Amino acid sequence: MRLLAPGVVLTAVVTALLVLGFGPPALIPGLVFGGLATLIQFVAGVALRRAVGKPFEQLLKAWGVGMGLRVLGMFLFLGAVLADRTLFPPLPTALAYVGVLIPLMFSDIRTIR
Repeated sequence: MRLLAPGVVLTAVVTALLVLGFGPPALIPGLVFGGLATLIQFVAGVALRRAVGKPFEQLLKAWGVGMGLRVLGMFLFLGAVLADRTLFPPLPTALAYVGVLIPLMFSDIRTIR
């Protein structure tokens, strides 16, 4: 639950900045892919927290699950842009996903310590 609140706040801030920079067409990509990044990082964080303190192989497996989810998010980005480029313009969509995901990934470092 610790990641949900920062993720929602980050999604709101990134979306607001995207709307300021790119106009109203950036609203939906900001909300959708900011929310997706929050959800992905939340699930990855839960998997990682469950593996902390267990054998190294389980920690690596949990880390791999998180990375796989993040790559899945990149493919979802690609699919959304290819499916409807007017609803999901490439740059605002990518910035929404990366702009929320990267700061939240720093929580993984705190989890492992």
